[in-house]
Amino acid sequence: MTVTYSSKVANATFFGFHRLLLKWRGSIYKLLYREFIVFAVLYTAISFMYRLLLTGAQKRYFEKLSIYCDRYAEQIPVTFVLGFYVTLVVNRWWNQFVNLPWPDRLMFLISSSVHGSDEHGRLLRRTLMRYVNLTSLLIFRSVSTAVYKRFPTMDHVVEAGFMTADERKLFEHLRSPHLKYWVPFIWFGNLAAKARKEGRIRDSVDLQSLMTEMNRFRSWCSLLFGYDWVGIPLVYTQVVTLAVYTFFFACLIGRQFLDPTKGYSGHDLDLYIPIFTLLQFFFYAGWLKVAEQLINPFGEDDDDFETNWCIDRNLQVSLLAVDEMHMSLPKMKKDIYWDDSAARPPYTLAAADYCIPSFLGSTVEMGCLLSLGPPVQDLFQTKTVGVRPAWRGLAMGL
Repeated sequence: MTVTYSSKVANATFFGFHRLLLKWRGSIYKLLYREFIVFAVLYTAISFMYRLLLTGAQKRYFEKLSIYCDRYAEQIPVTFVLGFYVTLVVNRWWNQFVNLPWPDRLMFLISSSVHGSDEHGRLLRRTLMRYVNLTSLLIFRSVSTAVYKRFPTMDHVVEAGFMTADERKLFEHLRSPHLKYWVPFIWFGNLAAKARKEGRIRDSVDLQSLMTEMNRFRSWCSLLFGYDWVGIPLVYTQVVTLAVYTFFFACLIGRQFLDPTKGYSGHDLDLYIPIFTLLQFFFYAGWLKVAEQLINPFGEDDDDFETNWCIDRNLQVSLLAVDEMHMSLPKMKKDIYWDDSAARPPYTLAAADYCIPSFLGSTVEMGCLLSLGPPVQDLFQTKTVGVRPAWRGLAMGL
């Protein structure tokens, strides 16, 4: 399930964001703790070997190696490569969310355009809407591991009610090596054209609007399929991963605390815990883990998209809209502001501070100064009179 914390950061308070650091689910600690423990253990083992196991000559050689690794590790452009990569992944992740297929626009059109309160009209609307939901299910099955685990075969799709047994026969009879998510769209278009001939859709403009919106929905589905098919080039992902892990492999040796008595530059202190190196690992490796989690949001991570919830919500809401709510209207009544030309909803005591006067423009304050009295008015008049001749001269010169 997606981790939501928006209500906790609605207002900026003292140490407000620090409370988020205590969360475990969906946190960087949960993603990174294994790698962090491995890095700390390896660093401790190398430090223990340097301090207790190596001889004098071996220590001198290790110290030279440590200085060498520390000097050249900084030449690895980790920040640049990783920052650009994470930006690319986050933009791609957000675009996939924005283009999730939602059937709301189609269900509004179907409910208002396909007429008939009898059983056949009800069947038309529900079937059209079922084809829409079937298409999104087929797309989600092809890109989401969570949905595929829920509907691993077409038997499960039929059993869930998205497809009838006869429709499945037609679907499987079509021999195509490609993904056949587009088949329900063809059924949708054919059924909509039939409804127009029968007079259930009374205007060709309504039919055109319905088909236009159906094509928009198809574009969303195709875009998700495209994102799944063409990902970020593997070579770029490999470069970033190698850059991060090579940098910290060099840090295992290069960031060791050396014997202060040898006078090496930057090794005046001998500490056992490399605090800033551990923090650097936490930030850089955590940055990489963010990209690893967001690069495919249709998996089963804590912050991946809830595709199964989308399927449940879309089916229930869309069928409700085109069936029970078809031509369902509440009784019209006069609103409470019927005879009030200055309508203004009331405020509770908790919201009283938000009752503010309307903004009329920044020059209103000048009007307030003019209303203070004759001295202020004379000041404005004197400045105006003094400026006018200059403006006249400028105008004559032009």
